[in-house]
Amino acid sequence: MSDEQKFQFKGEQIDVEWDGRLCIHIAECGQSEGDVFVAGRQPWCMPDAANPEEVVDIVERCPSGALTYQSTQQALEECPESVNTVMVTYNGPYFVRGDLVWEDAPVDMPGIAFRAALCRCGQSANKPFCDNSHEKQGFRDYGAIGSKGRAVIDNGGQLSIKPIKDGPLMFKGNLSMINGSGRQAWTGDSVALCRCGASKNKPFCDGSHMGIGFKSGE
Repeated sequence: MSDEQKFQFKGEQIDVEWDGRLCIHIAECGQSEGDVFVAGRQPWCMPDAANPEEVVDIVERCPSGALTYQSTQQALEECPESVNTVMVTYNGPYFVRGDLVWEDAPVDMPGIAFRAALCRCGQSANKPFCDNSHEKQGFRDYGAIGSKGRAVIDNGGQLSIKPIKDGPLMFKGNLSMINGSGRQAWTGDSVALCRCGASKNKPFCDGSHMGIGFKSGE
């Protein structure tokens, strides 16, 4: 995917940018109330259709980091959530939120500093990010988490994410994981999560990527 899929929508007080390299069409923006985002309209995003605070609220709902904003108002600046979280979704990706620090990720994607949708089926053509390949491939995992992990003093702070070549996603830093039914299921400060789709202990890596010859392609 290229920078040609990045579009900026200018407003009087706030600008919105959409990065098609990250968008997986969850439609948090399109389903929002009001006229900021309207499918089929040209332009489909009009930042001046609501006050800047409402625009911020909608943009920060985007789970993939595809939507970001810039404002001249210093108070309107995205900040990481107080708790770093990974949601293991039903038959879908990992939704990650927090103070995200990436190793070997594109530097021109501002949204992934706070929000990201990461592939866990192993089939994305845009690894480590989700591109909805799980739907075409019929990936099945309901997001159960069987381990409680270990207690941490604080769930905030920086969360380092390193996609291991031909291997799992390594997370280091205070982290809370939420299972597919919405339960806070695991806490800890270091974990390797499966992204090949073959682990028998999902969402945790069990080394299956070696047995199936998984290639991350990054």
